[in-house]
Amino acid sequence: MHASKRSRRDGEMYGCFRKIPLAAAVALAFAAPAWAQEAAPPPLPQKDREARTLDTVTVTAQKREENLQKVPISLQVLGNQQLEQQNVASFSDYAKLIPSLSYGTAGGGVFSGPGFVQVYMRGVASGGDGNHSGSQPSVGMYLDEQPITTIQGALDIHMYDIDRVEALAGPQGTLYGASSQSGTVRIITRKPDPSGYSAGFAVEANAIDGGGIGHVLEGFVNLPIKENTAAVRLVGWQKHDAGYVDNLHGTRTYPTSGIVADNADLAEKNYNTADTAGLRAALKLDINDRWTVTPQLIAQKQKAYGSAGIDPLVGSAAAGYDASSGEMAVKHFNPEFSDDRWWQAAMTVEGRIGNFDLTYVFSHLKRDVDSASDYSDYGYWYDANAGYGAYFYDNNGDLINPAQYINATDGYERTSHELRIASPQDNRVRVVAGLFWQQQKHNIHQRYRVDGLADDLSVSGWPETIWLTEQDRRDRDQAVFGQISFDATDRLELTAGGRWFRSENGLKGYFGFANGYSSGSNLDPVDRYGEAGCLAQYGAPSNWESYDGAPCKVFDKGIKEHDATYRLNATWKIDDSKLVYATWSQGYRPGGINRRGTLPPYVSDFLTNYEAGWKTSWADGTLIFNGAVFREDWKDFQFSYLGQNGLTEIRNANQARIDGMELDLTWAATYNLQFTGSFAWYDARLTQNYCGAASPITGEIIVDCPPGSVVDGVSFPDGPQAAAGTSLPVTPRFKGALNARYTFELGEGEAYWQASLSHAGTRRVDMRTAETALLGYLDSYTLLDLSAGWRKDSWSVDVFLKNATDERAQMSRFAQCAALTCGSEPYTVIAQPRTLGIRVSKEF
Repeated sequence: MHASKRSRRDGEMYGCFRKIPLAAAVALAFAAPAWAQEAAPPPLPQKDREARTLDTVTVTAQKREENLQKVPISLQVLGNQQLEQQNVASFSDYAKLIPSLSYGTAGGGVFSGPGFVQVYMRGVASGGDGNHSGSQPSVGMYLDEQPITTIQGALDIHMYDIDRVEALAGPQGTLYGASSQSGTVRIITRKPDPSGYSAGFAVEANAIDGGGIGHVLEGFVNLPIKENTAAVRLVGWQKHDAGYVDNLHGTRTYPTSGIVADNADLAEKNYNTADTAGLRAALKLDINDRWTVTPQLIAQKQKAYGSAGIDPLVGSAAAGYDASSGEMAVKHFNPEFSDDRWWQAAMTVEGRIGNFDLTYVFSHLKRDVDSASDYSDYGYWYDANAGYGAYFYDNNGDLINPAQYINATDGYERTSHELRIASPQDNRVRVVAGLFWQQQKHNIHQRYRVDGLADDLSVSGWPETIWLTEQDRRDRDQAVFGQISFDATDRLELTAGGRWFRSENGLKGYFGFANGYSSGSNLDPVDRYGEAGCLAQYGAPSNWESYDGAPCKVFDKGIKEHDATYRLNATWKIDDSKLVYATWSQGYRPGGINRRGTLPPYVSDFLTNYEAGWKTSWADGTLIFNGAVFREDWKDFQFSYLGQNGLTEIRNANQARIDGMELDLTWAATYNLQFTGSFAWYDARLTQNYCGAASPITGEIIVDCPPGSVVDGVSFPDGPQAAAGTSLPVTPRFKGALNARYTFELGEGEAYWQASLSHAGTRRVDMRTAETALLGYLDSYTLLDLSAGWRKDSWSVDVFLKNATDERAQMSRFAQCAALTCGSEPYTVIAQPRTLGIRVSKEF
């Protein structure tokens, strides 16, 4: 590494280390008086432990506290103990333990490192998500009561001092609404406890096989302010994620000009690193015996480098690469980083009016991301396939290197309010009802740059900028929701719910080239964009009015909708430890607009769920077996693709059906041996052809397009892009996780060993046949995690080996441009290679 680059990194890392005391020493400082306090109770005698049954798990999935085994939902829960035992620190750690969860990584025109993940549940995925001007997510993410989903992905919360994770599979349109179309994930933090003082810290060091060395520092303190009425809980963390992808030195020759690019100044081993520091603070104040106020603040800063994907062409002579090797490597020619800063303030007010529980929740999220991305593949492949480089010259008229790179600034804001009331739980008739309002903002600045680009090819006011996106997006929705449950008999419970919503989506600004390049000047005037759009709308440049520094505002569009979703459920309690249920439910995802002038908006798409499930406990509470079978119909789902002139288009494209089964098993085989397992099978397929075009006459999506046909003037030489029966992408047909944990007495403490196995089957990358032929399938994988540890009093030492077999598990794949052009150079995001770590922790 060059000295200047290393010193810059070291300086940033030193800055993070200087902040370490704020993460861990907060707890240490308050913990000091506790060193002399009474030690934790010793392990239970064997005769008492043999009678132990599985713990009761309390959840709030239905907006009220309930026993997990009494909730008629396909609901998977990772409790605090399981999160610690499985060494869960991030989204990817708990996603592999929850079979209903799948995810992809954004690629192409945005940074492909941490913080940009699209979440899916139950196979409800079409691909092509994550575009800043496209569809909202289909899975809702919550931190306690507050939504934390932004348009391009949810916050990746650091998993320390967390009480549990709840994954609600299936539509949650009644109680959670928009973007909970296929499910909801809730991260529940530990709350301030006025009853007593507690604190703790943890220190971890880890090493990646073939990569670097990382660390994690964490601490918390719970401080009663006034006995039994108020407390503060402070949590801090700082971590360094080591890299394992190399950016190898190499060259690339552009066919048209013969220009040779060289990345010598950027070559670096293990360059996909990340440094993260964050804090969480919460205050619980019991105003009286009926009212409690809990304000909360969480903030995090993350600086990440490099690419999460590896390039299969590295190690070959293809595309002008040097014949060097490197299994986990890329050859990129421009800097790549992300500076992600966010904070969320929230307040929860809980009280009682008569016998009714009243809850008000406010949250405000602000997130700012500055990023840089290498986009040179785009320039190379378009040059190789279409002579793209001939259009790039400098002010002297000489051809230049057409490689692009992106400088981007994204600003997100999200504000939400929810007010709900719930009747007493022991009533025969129980009601939950509420109001919800939220607004999201996304300010988008993306500058696609080419060094040395001529002024007449550059967007006015933006030197060396071939394309500029300067947009403001607004998404609003309001809802009234309610759910009523009725005990028809001692064993039969009936529930009905609904959510009535209004949504609004607006997008305005500038996008496109300079007039000297193209900007859609060959299109109908209403469809023109970039500076050609400015000319078509406003005439001469002297008439243009700048929009946030861009030449003009080329579009300003919006859509308003209103509709409703419903839920019906019947639950039969066989006895106190077993129940079965049947559910019909709906979920939705709001619609939006297309930037191209002549394209209509896309409207909300709906998912209808038919489900039967069971919650059972056996053998005196030592065996829990839960499951569900379901069918989901996905109607007119939103699908994003690159349309005419390379512009993203979103259509209500097709119909799909998902059939599936989910199983959960927990077995306390003996007092010291426990097994847990979660498994899911999905069959997610199109139920009609996807032709990839709408009729220019009727505007309707074309679904009957046999090979060689011409429909309303649209030719289909190869037939549909995806035929009915084609499987949906992202989600495997089978995904499962199995864990075994054995505890035993060792010396004066308690020891354990643990083995965790997770498996996912093959997955499509893209729904369309041609793109699948180029991008291929993601291979199946099986990951093995091993750990062992020892605890004495309040001290714990844990040693873990993640991905013990060092499998190159393929998690997602993307290309920098359309698959038909860049499909020869896809990037595969792999699971972190084998990682050995040691963790020392103490609680007071």
